Amino acid sequence: MKKKYSLPNTLRDISTHYCPGCGHGILHTIIAQVIDELTIGSKIIGVAPVGCAVVAYDYWNFDISEAAHGRALAVATGIKRCLPGKIVFTYQGDGDLASIGLAETVHAANRGENLTCIFVNNACYGMTGGQMAPTTVIGQKTATTPLGRNPSSGDGWPLKVSEMLRPLRGVTSIVRTSVDNPQRVKETYKYIKEGFLNQIDKKGFSLIEVLSPCPTIWKKDPISSLEWINTDMVKEFPLGVIK
Repeated sequence: MKKKYSLPNTLRDISTHYCPGCGHGILHTIIAQVIDELTIGSKIIGVAPVGCAVVAYDYWNFDISEAAHGRALAVATGIKRCLPGKIVFTYQGDGDLASIGLAETVHAANRGENLTCIFVNNACYGMTGGQMAPTTVIGQKTATTPLGRNPSSGDGWPLKVSEMLRPLRGVTSIVRTSVDNPQRVKETYKYIKEGFLNQIDKKGFSLIEVLSPCPTIWKKDPISSLEWINTDMVKEFPLGVIK
């Protein structure tokens, strides 16, 4: 029988700790496949802050640095400036990147730091119990919005980080994609590859926002979670090239 799939060299063969249906496992594999294709495993350095992806170093077979919550892009900036020959990327959730780390995000982008930022948007705080995140959509129920997010009740509106960063002159590329179906998984692969190539070509700051399922916090089964991305999340966060 012909072998159809083999584990990427930069992905370790271990059991996952992620919840069933979580999108992180898909993204870990995509990133490892891209790194293998570009043969940059010896040059790559990832930065993972506090959040569901805090133990990303358990899964990837390349150098990873852990950062304090929200500080991944600050840490990545320091690493890249000290080691300009390395290819440095951050892997951040929406609570991390868009809330406690929003200042680091804006200023790294505005400075045009030659980094690749992979922004995992699952519209909630996953690790800390499912509180409302900056990207929680209108009407979405969370631990802190049990009746659904309501701007009239002081909950505010979903923060569109990608659109907010678009005018900054230091930003080379911003795209929003998803992993809710095979075609979009392929598009995510392409966009992440382009994000690394931008850095290799010294073009500046690239951000790849990825809509990703969180069945446990959303209180949905895995299939329903994928459907919810397509029916609800993409209305608030349209997919495609933003810059």
